[in-house]
Amino acid sequence: MDPERARQLLATERERIESELAELRRDTAADSEGQAEPGEFDSEGLYEDELDTGLSEDLSEQLAAVERAEARLAEGVYGRSVDSGEPIPDERLEALPTAERTVAEQERLGG
Repeated sequence: MDPERARQLLATERERIESELAELRRDTAADSEGQAEPGEFDSEGLYEDELDTGLSEDLSEQLAAVERAEARLAEGVYGRSVDSGEPIPDERLEALPTAERTVAEQERLGG
């Protein structure tokens, strides 16, 4: 894959993730302003807090994947499997710019 195209894809992915994280943080801050204590009536917000925490962790993991991909791009090894060094098809990178492995390798890992 052309390095400039890879930069564009990764920048778009970073922007999406950072935007979602910022929105989640805004929503969490707004929701916490009148939140009931655990065990009180209407403490259903606890479920929402746990969901938001999970979403935040997932987005943070996605952001870390972008950072790893950017590092591989800087090192000149972007688009190659981190395990085997085999090329990752451009079509896969277009769909998942942070791909670290080929589809076959990822399937063997169970993901």
